[in-house]
Amino acid sequence: MPANFNGHWKLEKSENFDSFLEDMNVGLLKRKAAKLVSSEHIIKQEGDSMEVNVVATGQKGKHQIYSIGGSFNEEEINGEQAEVQTSWEGDCIMEVHKTPSLEYTMKRELQDDKTMVLHLESPKGTKARRIYKKLE
Repeated sequence: MPANFNGHWKLEKSENFDSFLEDMNVGLLKRKAAKLVSSEHIIKQEGDSMEVNVVATGQKGKHQIYSIGGSFNEEEINGEQAEVQTSWEGDCIMEVHKTPSLEYTMKRELQDDKTMVLHLESPKGTKARRIYKKLE
């Protein structure tokens, strides 16, 4: 049985996110704004079927519907369109984001029932973590 990511998750803290964004060719103003943004993920999961609504204060959100093992398209923070390949890696969801100019990975992991961590790795190998807490 795969991990259960269902729930409403609120960003608690970020680690090394500014350096990750810099590697992603995100300009200084957008990086500063990203530090101030409160992010929430509202996830509905049924087996391999995922629906993820990302709500971010002051920015347009994202609505993703996909099956793990498949792909979807989205706009990245640098404005480019990306094809996102998804797969299970143990109990984690691995995403490989490919744009015309770069490729990076994101791994969605449950640390425990109340903590979800997004592990990000830039094309240059810079690693960042975004830690979310489950809202009751």
